[in-house]
Amino acid sequence: MKIKWYGQAAFMLTRADGFRIVTDPYTPEELGFAPMKDEADLVLTSSDDDSAHCRSDLIPGTPVTYNTLDAVRAGGRAEVGGVEVHAIEAMEVEDHPLHEPGANAMYRFEGDGMQIAHMGDVGNDLNDRQTAFFEGTDILLTLAGGQFTTRLDEVKRLIDVTRPKLVIPMHFRTLCYKPRSLLWINSFLSYFDEEKEVDFAFGCEAEVTRDSLPDTTRVLVMDYAR
Repeated sequence: MKIKWYGQAAFMLTRADGFRIVTDPYTPEELGFAPMKDEADLVLTSSDDDSAHCRSDLIPGTPVTYNTLDAVRAGGRAEVGGVEVHAIEAMEVEDHPLHEPGANAMYRFEGDGMQIAHMGDVGNDLNDRQTAFFEGTDILLTLAGGQFTTRLDEVKRLIDVTRPKLVIPMHFRTLCYKPRSLLWINSFLSYFDEEKEVDFAFGCEAEVTRDSLPDTTRVLVMDYAR
């Protein structure tokens, strides 16, 4: 599977058969990241009203689009575009300075024999049910910016409990990030032994297979797409 990070919580995951899944596309002029110019087959969003996470309309081509909150409303599971999506409810941070906290979803799906989970835009500490949702995850696309989202020590607790094979940080401050409201990646990495547990992609793309997954949890830091 090829993984590309555009910025914020937006990734493209391309399976070995060429099927392309985009997660949580953003509004470029709002955040400062580049427009997402790649076509996709399926676009998943964690909400339907957060312009930093729901801009399916900006993805080129004619992808199937799906708000994973609908999977929550359907009992936690849905099949979309041939992909089985599981989701659980979450909320934005309670004291959001810009607007009332909104509902969103955390979601997961399978690709090339790997379980991939996306933390959406959750702002609270995770309860037992939400924590259990991430058990069995191979690749965790994790919030890593602290402010406005789940506290970093709580994210580390989730990682320690569920032990995903690969952790890919997202939603942290970068040099182009306009709001300036998130923490830099070094704050997240301070919870790990950088020499023993952290790798760097040195670009916005990486390739991962089931056989290449590490035996114990490792962090892969990616750059955002220009």
